[in-house]
Amino acid sequence: MTQNHIATVKPLPSSILHNSTEVRRQYTRAAARQAMQFISRKVRIFNRKAVAVAQDMPQIQGGH
Repeated sequence: MTQNHIATVKPLPSSILHNSTEVRRQYTRAAARQAMQFISRKVRIFNRKAVAVAQDMPQIQGGH
């Protein structure tokens, strides 16, 4: 009994597999997008915490 093992469901054309520049560009784009989402999420959380702390602080009165 012979079994055929196929790595992907839809085999990619060899032109895509061997076009490493385009593949690298796509991975770079995806990584940059993920990094930006991660950073923006962290900034949003930080801003939320900063606003909460600022509202909890009593107003400091500047006087002579």
